[in-house]
Amino acid sequence: MDQSTGRIYNLQFILLCISNALFSASFNMMIPELPAYLTKLGGEDYKGYIIGVFTLMAGLSRPFSGKLTDTIGRVPVMIFGSLICVVCSLMYPLVSSVAAFLLLRFFHGFSTGFKPTGTSAYVSDLVPANRRGEAMGMIGMASIIGMAIGPAIGGWVAVRWNINVMFQLSAAFALLSVAILTGAMKETLPNKQPFSLSLLRIHRNEIFEPLVWGPVIVTFLTFFSYGAILTVIPDYSTYLGIANKGLFFTFYTASSMGIRFLAGKVSDKYGRIPILKVSSLIMAVSMLMLAFATKSYILLTAAVFYGMATGLNSPAVTAWTVDLSNPLFKGRALASMYIAMEAGIGLGAWLSALIYHNHSERFPMTFFVLAGITSVAILYLSFFHVPRNFEEQMARRQAAEAARH
Repeated sequence: MDQSTGRIYNLQFILLCISNALFSASFNMMIPELPAYLTKLGGEDYKGYIIGVFTLMAGLSRPFSGKLTDTIGRVPVMIFGSLICVVCSLMYPLVSSVAAFLLLRFFHGFSTGFKPTGTSAYVSDLVPANRRGEAMGMIGMASIIGMAIGPAIGGWVAVRWNINVMFQLSAAFALLSVAILTGAMKETLPNKQPFSLSLLRIHRNEIFEPLVWGPVIVTFLTFFSYGAILTVIPDYSTYLGIANKGLFFTFYTASSMGIRFLAGKVSDKYGRIPILKVSSLIMAVSMLMLAFATKSYILLTAAVFYGMATGLNSPAVTAWTVDLSNPLFKGRALASMYIAMEAGIGLGAWLSALIYHNHSERFPMTFFVLAGITSVAILYLSFFHVPRNFEEQMARRQAAEAARH
């Protein structure tokens, strides 16, 4: 990866992708098993909080991760996020009450509050602006690979041995991610500062980056559905006779991976907003398919459409965020986008659990509501957001980054 030559693929980038895949697999492998685990603890009515409290902490920690990414460096922030996964995964077998479980999920959210912020800023430092979408697509594909293999491995281990072994394996995956980051990643932030407690003092203007309102709104609206998917799909799969609760996620992630080979390049060529309009439309259609699903194959087909939508959406909205950001505050801009993501996921999880409420006849209504929320993103992009000329925007961003370096 070299700004001057336009190359984006080398050993360092590949190792970063592997680290990202391991990190993603670590916390995703337990997702399909956690609703049943919480039910055994007596928390059947709290399933919506499994994702909700996790994303709440992730969102609360974003201003800190954004500021630290812009001050002490990208690599330390990535390492801290992965280490949280190691510690929390090892602690799940020790909890014995619903309150303790939810508290642990809350602190586990630190991991995704830090690691993705540092990773996205790190990648944006190294790639040319005209290939940013492509690079974001590839690093995101690594996360999707982890999301694909994680639940499948986790479910198999939980059945073959027990859920405690799955938690230990989750910790091992996160530890491998840390090993790669500490051994292979060279810091990209110039003039980095040593860590001090004063850096944890967040001022009002450090919480949110006003230059990225567009990506923030679209991210918030399109990630409602993901919170619902994580919360409701395990039960929906069982209701439709699918024994492996992770199968939906396998189809979804395979579809998302397949389209990411082209998604980032397409957004680099045609612009972020046209791609986000198409992805939001496909996402709304997938929600409608889930609302009408009466057979397992319909649910799995919806998973393919949803994977296509997220595969188009994620690299485009991340690159768009960096496009609009001040080069000196990429971490803050990305943190703002991720705050919107966590808010969307958390509220989506809460809303879907509220509507569904463990009653199978409410599955259709849950996904009708989500289709409506996703459609608001299409309306915003079509009628309310006024985009700058894409080529002018790219030229301005390239000039700013060249001046910085």
